[in-house]
Amino acid sequence: MLQNYLKIAWRNLKKYKFYTTINILGLSLGMFCALLIWLLVRHELSYDHVYPDYQNIYAVRTNSTYNGQVYTNIVNSSPLAEALKADVPQVAYSTKITFNRKSLITYEDRATKENGLFASDDFFDVFRFPAVEGKPSEALASIDQIVISRHLAEKYFPGSSAIGKTLKLDNDKNYLVGAVIEDIPSNASVKFDWVVNFKAHEQDWMQLWYNNFLHLYVRLHPETTQQMAEANMKDIFKRHTNDPKAATYPILQPVKDIHLYSKYTNGVPDGGGIKYVRIFAVIAVFVLLVACINFMNMATARSAMRAREIGVRKVIGAGKKSLFGQFISESMLISFFACVLAIAMTWAFLPAFNRFFKKDIILDLTDPYLLLSFVVLLLITGLLSGSYPAIYLSSLPPIHNLNNKIRQGFQAAFLRKALVVFQFTISIFLIISIIVIQSQMHYTRDKELGLDQERVLSIAMEGKLYSEMEMFRNEILRSPAIESAVATSALPINVNATSGDLSWPGKDPELQTNVSAVSVGYDFAKTMKINIISGRDFSPEFVTDSTAYIINQSAAELIGYTDPVGQPISFWKGEGPIVGVLEDFHIQSLHLPITPLILCLTPENTSYMLVKTRDGQTQQAISDLKEIASRLNPDFPFEYHFLDTEYDNLYRTDIVVSTAVNYFGILAIFISGLGLLALAAFTAEQRTKEIGVRKVLGASVNNIVTMLSKDFALLIVIAFAIASPIAWYAMTQWLNDFAYRITLQWWMFLLAGGISVLVAWITVSGQSIKAATANPVKSLRSE
Repeated sequence: MLQNYLKIAWRNLKKYKFYTTINILGLSLGMFCALLIWLLVRHELSYDHVYPDYQNIYAVRTNSTYNGQVYTNIVNSSPLAEALKADVPQVAYSTKITFNRKSLITYEDRATKENGLFASDDFFDVFRFPAVEGKPSEALASIDQIVISRHLAEKYFPGSSAIGKTLKLDNDKNYLVGAVIEDIPSNASVKFDWVVNFKAHEQDWMQLWYNNFLHLYVRLHPETTQQMAEANMKDIFKRHTNDPKAATYPILQPVKDIHLYSKYTNGVPDGGGIKYVRIFAVIAVFVLLVACINFMNMATARSAMRAREIGVRKVIGAGKKSLFGQFISESMLISFFACVLAIAMTWAFLPAFNRFFKKDIILDLTDPYLLLSFVVLLLITGLLSGSYPAIYLSSLPPIHNLNNKIRQGFQAAFLRKALVVFQFTISIFLIISIIVIQSQMHYTRDKELGLDQERVLSIAMEGKLYSEMEMFRNEILRSPAIESAVATSALPINVNATSGDLSWPGKDPELQTNVSAVSVGYDFAKTMKINIISGRDFSPEFVTDSTAYIINQSAAELIGYTDPVGQPISFWKGEGPIVGVLEDFHIQSLHLPITPLILCLTPENTSYMLVKTRDGQTQQAISDLKEIASRLNPDFPFEYHFLDTEYDNLYRTDIVVSTAVNYFGILAIFISGLGLLALAAFTAEQRTKEIGVRKVLGASVNNIVTMLSKDFALLIVIAFAIASPIAWYAMTQWLNDFAYRITLQWWMFLLAGGISVLVAWITVSGQSIKAATANPVKSLRSE
């Protein structure tokens, strides 16, 4: 029976090659889109599941109440790690981790920069990475040993054991390789090629309870729960800071949620990467639905072409089940061919897809879960696209069938039109999304940030550049190609360090503060072209600036001074005067509002040198910088980054998503156009005799094209009316994630509607013109 079904199905596919090609192409493109997105979504959902017993690992966040609002900080203070392990019975291990950093690793005559971090003793008890050689926990307990990845071991010690070998870190200190661990998969949030004990990095200022600058993770005992641990953490700041009114307390986030739920609102997780996973999943469903709708439309529309076949099969005894099986077989056969083509396209396109998303997703056809996904996709597509046509065709009465006449009833015609409206609703929704997302991306790139990032280079202060920082700055300022330079602890467009230490005379004792903080050298405002509202920048002419502060407008409003310059505040360096007030500038991405900022003149705590080049002399400046850095710091390769590129990196995810939405949206429009093309061709074919009569009676080509196009145009207008309010709501929700955003404009929707109408008109008019210019004699002569 099945063999007979497939044989008949194959004959029908060969007989109607044009429609078969469109169906297979449309379905394969829809499947291709769904497969790519499924691989991406699966990869994203697997993040941080790679750690052994990941269910017991939690990231520590701190909630603080300021003026009735709860703010969540993802970085913490150093002493909190020890306090959690000592005071909270549910915590088995606690570790602190610095931000991932690139450092120079040297062995004999080889030196390369590798990503690594500093971590406290319990790191390998929290993250139990499999060991290749040695015992990672014991190695990390020593401040003279380093733990490296298999990749790094094979890079520096190919064919031999790495244990006991000596590596120099940043040309500063030698470390013995104490252990080698397996390479960390790409779907892990904590990634590194080397790790050294945090004690080798610790400084006195890090012991302050409200200086937040590192990540904390804990492993709970298996028999405990997150809620039990959080209950015992509630008063930990009050106990250790001797502040009974402390409004800061730790909370825990399961490590598996870090990647997808990084955003907090009022103290609770409120989205993050999961938003983009959902967007892609919806796109995959939409594009696949559009492809399936094409098949359903063509199958029901072309039912008249198979009238005699259905009638004869029914007369000789074929029942509904038999006919249903026949048509489902055809649908499954088309879906099978489309699936094979989709897998081939996915395999060919995956390398470029990985480069674009910076992933290492693989298409492993031996993976049983992946194979199951293919089977499910094939069944869903085959059944979804073929079930209604199979039911419809198998229920047709045999009397009209034998006369080769099937009246396309209201139900079938209405369904076809509804499906066209549905698929173009999806397409118009995606077009509107593309326009809005691109407008917001242009807004983020073009918005005035309050500082000038053009022609600004950032250079990491490492080796002798750090110890001889002032000499380096004086040397580079001698270059006629360099306008100014300043040392800073953070890039001014991405400030993460915060502190709750700010106070001032008359401060309300109930007021909790949490301000951003940056350590800088001289000429910060001059280098970044930040407007000074009152006062001045730090200057070597004023010895007292070593205890002074510069604040931004938001900090001035927080403090409440009418004339802040000269007024005292107390911060990291104790009490000192405010010497300048800067106009507010964006210190993070436009997703976040501008926060109060304090600048401290502490160049010894800085990490970067920001260099402003003169207009038209950037290449000469880079050449001069390289010569000076190589001379003063010969053991380190000279590296620099443009600040505007670093700013663009803040929107890496948004840019990737917007580009992907563009491509997948265009794909959905193309698939919709394919379906419309087939329907237009079929409509023209069905109305061949009518067109011939109209031409004989004097109808022009324009009259006939208009007649054949107007029904489709009406459907697009209906789709536009449905898609617009849905897109308005969805895009409003997406824009709400930006603190600074565009306003939705009427022209965005009108443009989307115009594009969809244009696509439909081009698609339909081609077939309409072909039908209108055909010789009417031939059409009138045919039966």
